[in-house]
Amino acid sequence: MTDIVSSEQGWSFAWRRDRATRDEEFAAFVAAATPRLRRTAYLMCRDWHLAQDLTQLTLAKMYASWNRIWRTVNLEAYSRRVLMNAVFDQRKRRSDSEVVLADLPDRPGRPEEATADLHVTLMRALATLPVRDQAIVVLRHWEDHSVDTVAEILGVSTSVVKMRSMRALGRLRELLGEEFARL
Repeated sequence: MTDIVSSEQGWSFAWRRDRATRDEEFAAFVAAATPRLRRTAYLMCRDWHLAQDLTQLTLAKMYASWNRIWRTVNLEAYSRRVLMNAVFDQRKRRSDSEVVLADLPDRPGRPEEATADLHVTLMRALATLPVRDQAIVVLRHWEDHSVDTVAEILGVSTSVVKMRSMRALGRLRELLGEEFARL
């Protein structure tokens, strides 16, 4: 009988130790990945608060499956995929008439204003693209991922990434004009 009790205590201790190790790994992952995930989410939704919510949702979903994924998958790619799925789901629920804009500076003529205007113009142009095309442009050209990596993250073929990227960039050039493309 004492062997069974001591065996159960040993199993319980090992289980707690493994869980503590997994939790430490998750905390380290969160610290490293949160800025990247939040930035990507912001580029997709143009709202820092919503980007933070999407990042938290992504991390919560990852924690729920952490026991299964923590040593078996590429966590960066997996987190991007979970984030993109959260963005796509959020877009399906959100009204298309809602537009999020940043407050512009009050004083004209400052050098920072040119940067702010450029940022607002780019974000508005990006917002005109379908959400999947936005994801491709952000992952491919902002985060500088390869076509293969973007295809893996979004769960599409490389030819889809190439075709949609080409069309999306063409649409952005069309919206922004040739003069803007030279900046």
